[in-house]
Amino acid sequence: MDLVRLTLPWPPSVNRYWRHDRGRTHISAAGRRYRADVWAIVAERGTNGLPFRDPVRVVIRAHPPDRRRRDVDNLGKAVLDALEFAGVVEDDHQVKDLRIVREEPVRGGRIEVEVEEVS
Repeated sequence: MDLVRLTLPWPPSVNRYWRHDRGRTHISAAGRRYRADVWAIVAERGTNGLPFRDPVRVVIRAHPPDRRRRDVDNLGKAVLDALEFAGVVEDDHQVKDLRIVREEPVRGGRIEVEVEEVS
C-alpha cells in the first residue's frame, strides 16, 4: 500500500492533549480518547499493508470547527501520535515530509490526512 487517506475527528488542543503530574508528562484522557477514535477509524477501514515501515510524507488538511485563531503547527503532534497508535506507521520518526494546510471550517471540525511512502 503506497497511499492511505483518512478522515479523522478534530484533535484536542496541545494544552488538552498532554498533562503534567508530579514532574511526569503523560497523555490526558482527551488525548487517549482521540487516539482510540483514530484507532477505530483505521481498524474499520482495514489495515491491509499497514503499518508503513519506510519513510512517509504526511499531508494534513485541517478543517477547524470554527473561525477562532489557531496555530496549525499544534495539530501535527496529536495527529501523528494517533496515527502511530493506530498502526498506520511504526513510529512517527518515519515522517520525512509533513505539510499542514488550514482549510475552511466545518461544523465539529475534521482532519483529512494522506500518508504516502516516499523513497
